[in-house]
Amino acid sequence: MSDSERGIEEGRRFARRMYVPRTCGLALGFVCIGGGLWEQNAPAWLWVLLALNTFGAPHLACWVAMRSRDPYRAELNNLTLDSAYGGVWMAVMHFNLAPSVILLAMLAMDKAAVGGPRFLARCLGAQAFAAFAVAFVFQIEPQILQSGNVARIASVPLLVIYPIMVGLTAYRLARRVRQQNLELAALSSTDGLTRLPNHTAWLEAVEREFARAKREAQPAAVLMIDLDHFKAVNDKHGHPAGDEVLRGVAEVLREALRQHDVPGRYGGEEFGVLLPRSDAASAEAIAERIRKKIEWASFAGELKVTASIGCASIEPGDLFAASWVARADRALYAAKAAGRNRAMRAAA
Repeated sequence: MSDSERGIEEGRRFARRMYVPRTCGLALGFVCIGGGLWEQNAPAWLWVLLALNTFGAPHLACWVAMRSRDPYRAELNNLTLDSAYGGVWMAVMHFNLAPSVILLAMLAMDKAAVGGPRFLARCLGAQAFAAFAVAFVFQIEPQILQSGNVARIASVPLLVIYPIMVGLTAYRLARRVRQQNLELAALSSTDGLTRLPNHTAWLEAVEREFARAKREAQPAAVLMIDLDHFKAVNDKHGHPAGDEVLRGVAEVLREALRQHDVPGRYGGEEFGVLLPRSDAASAEAIAERIRKKIEWASFAGELKVTASIGCASIEPGDLFAASWVARADRALYAAKAAGRNRAMRAAA
């Protein structure tokens, strides 16, 4: 999907989100404005216009936005028109205090929630212009301080129900944004191929465990794993097959490790494993189990690979997590130098 198509789809989702609140809000507005018209003894044609506006505008607005080349901008224009319509009806009610104030507050609230201060100012400007233009053209005399029981009572549903609707809509949007942020955070720390923690995320876990183990005087170990002759796999069978091997090794690690162990993709064909609360002997046993499982497994059909593994447990001389990982890396290279397909423990 191109950026323009993605933008159109996002705009359409925005228009769909606004459809239900607008439909319910304008229905409540019919009651609120109706109270003001009732006290003005408004003629029947005004009631017909009010019904067309409040019950027809939501469907027309959605239709326009969904068919626009820029649905998001079209929906913002629809929201501005909502405010302008509110200004018109405030003037028609002779600025009857209770319904006019409620309309002003409710229309301002949802515009601020949708577009912030600048969009709110734009909508308030449209509302004020429409109100005073209608009042000027039809020579409407304001009756600001006159608001009878009918108008006050008719304003209550909009005053009570609409803020709840806006709040629930904002809550759902905030929850969606929060979920998206969590997903983005997970993606930023996850290797796209193997679905293991990536280089940075794995090293951060190592740093945290190093600090905890030092603070509590607890054992911990790391493994550095490198697939033997992996370049030959890519050269002979192609990179897609190599990717299948990497995904398969990641699955082997998940199956071979304990729940609290942390495997990660260190880079290329190299993996790291963090083993909290594991001493050198248990780390070496886990490394040997992983080595055998990789050796016995078949990947991408019938492909076989082996792995060399370096193990290092925390020692008093490790002042930094980096030196701890470096010792495991040196043990890995010692395993490769000794003939590969073996696990070796780092020297203290």
